[in-house]
Amino acid sequence: MSASATKQELMAEEDRLFTELLDLIEAMPADSVTAPGYFDEGWSAKDLLAHIGSWLAEAGAILERIRFGTYHPEEIDIDTMNLAFYEAMKDVPFETVLAQARAARSRMLHAWGSLEHDTPAADLWIRKAGPEHYAEHLPRLREWVAEVT
Repeated sequence: MSASATKQELMAEEDRLFTELLDLIEAMPADSVTAPGYFDEGWSAKDLLAHIGSWLAEAGAILERIRFGTYHPEEIDIDTMNLAFYEAMKDVPFETVLAQARAARSRMLHAWGSLEHDTPAADLWIRKAGPEHYAEHLPRLREWVAEVT
């Protein structure tokens, strides 16, 4: 398989899964989007979308660093970052969270498209923040949507 076919497949997978995630959240009754229950810890569907959007924003920033040659792989404390993202976004209204997630995704995709060459680090960040991350959360989101609709 060629590198461009692989990138095209990754782009298609990212788009398909992000679209499914948004479609599920947008199909929920408005009062259910912010209701706790998606996770036992009290997350709502809005919190999930804020989480996803925050990681998309992080990936966009990393891809820009890759593009300009300033990226240095570093150990990331995922739990600490997840907590920081949650604290930063927990009181943000759903409409703003939705706009942030869409904007962060757009920025990430633009940064990805701006790379002169694909790199293993860029592919890793796209997969981890995008399709792999969506796929990690979609099963529970499908269940949660079925519970509240």
